[in-house]
Amino acid sequence: LQKILILLHVTTCAVIGKTLMILFPNAMKRYILKQGEKSRMNENPKFRYENWGPTFFSFKYLLFVLKVKWKRLEDEAYEGHPAPNTPVVAFNGEVHHLLDFMQDNRPLILNFGSCT
Repeated sequence: LQKILILLHVTTCAVIGKTLMILFPNAMKRYILKQGEKSRMNENPKFRYENWGPTFFSFKYLLFVLKVKWKRLEDEAYEGHPAPNTPVVAFNGEVHHLLDFMQDNRPLILNFGSCT
């Protein structure tokens, strides 16, 4: 049910966005560039709107957003419920799932850090 609701929401947003891009191209360009300021995309001089702006609300965009949102459904954790089996990438590039590292009834400890 959640996937169907996400599909309807994302499809509706993509259709409305694409329609607005056709009817009001300059206003939508300003809006998309304003969104780019929030993520600081526009600070890279080689990253021009003409290269990525028109891809907004395309079919590929729709599929990408659906994939990301559906993946995030698996990442929700709730107290007292089983942990999500989130994919993790090892240093050698192999993809595993979090619960692959469980051993018997022992607790699994996750340590997050960074190397600089």
